[in-house]
Amino acid sequence: MPCYRCGARQTDPVRGASPWRRGVRREVQVLICPDCQRHHDLDLDTCESCGSTSLICRLGEVECRSCGAVRQAAAARELVTTVPGLSAEVEAALNRVLGRS
Repeated sequence: MPCYRCGARQTDPVRGASPWRRGVRREVQVLICPDCQRHHDLDLDTCESCGSTSLICRLGEVECRSCGAVRQAAAARELVTTVPGLSAEVEAALNRVLGRS
């Protein structure tokens, strides 16, 4: 996945932690290269609880890495409300896959 600002491609890091940063922009997970991290206005989503930009997006949820607040992504809310019965189908599929009864 390239940097969302400049399009630079991530390369294999030298030993240790990657200098690239993850963020959420318009409820989509993005990567930010080290050069673009120097910009003060990255236009990233912020946590509704604490205002942090340390967010991750996964499986229709946005989670704050700072305070732990979790909310459903708007795209996931819209999908569930526009397709009748979808939430029940998804729940049933998850229960089958995860072996829940």
